[in-house]
Amino acid sequence: MRIGLIGCGNMARALAVGWGDPVVCADPVAGRAQELAALVGGEARDSNIAVAEAVELVVLCHKPAQLGEVAAEVAISGTPVASILAATTLAQLREAYPSRPVFRFMPSLPVEVRQGAVVQAADEPQGPPLDERVAELFARLGTLVVLPEQLIDPAMGLMGCAPAYFALVAEAQIDAGVRRGVPAATGAELVVQTLAGTAALLRARGNDTLAVRREVSSPGGSTARGVAALERGGIRAAFDAAMDDAVGPA
Repeated sequence: MRIGLIGCGNMARALAVGWGDPVVCADPVAGRAQELAALVGGEARDSNIAVAEAVELVVLCHKPAQLGEVAAEVAISGTPVASILAATTLAQLREAYPSRPVFRFMPSLPVEVRQGAVVQAADEPQGPPLDERVAELFARLGTLVVLPEQLIDPAMGLMGCAPAYFALVAEAQIDAGVRRGVPAATGAELVVQTLAGTAALLRARGNDTLAVRREVSSPGGSTARGVAALERGGIRAAFDAAMDDAVGPA
């Protein structure tokens, strides 16, 4: 499937690198489309409509506020559209792009290494061949989960923001090691590998977080004391607050 990207920011780059296929792309920032096209062996075009007319699926990666502006240029092509725009519903997409299939996805940055989480807003079938091809395209990037549209924003609070949260957690751990004399580079190697290994272990244990915690934590041992310190520090309350600030109160 020939893919077109409108907008060539960080998430567009992550998608293109994760797919590993040449893309056709456009971006209003000078040079950004050319850089992305060179990275994945694709083509940069000088207009959004030129992208839409050259591809089988347009992926909207621009700013949400530009929905109407971009649609006014692109909608005449009739090309199916997949959106990764935050806070932009299927209804809004259909209004902007009438009389053609539209899809709504929200990916996380690790799609760049095909280890991302991608959520798709559930919708009525738009045609089995196209539905299957588009779902397979995004499933190549990691784990694809289909959710009712009202759960897309909370899901984004879990997986879209999480790379920044986990990077902050890793940074805090590395700094704690530095305080005790562990070189920063060594600490980073240990912490990042442990994050990756723990994710794999959790998956092997059926995502049973409590079981893994219990395997690591001996009663009264150092891990149990460390977990207690994190609880006293308010780790659960901090993640609750992060969810509310990122997507709004429940």
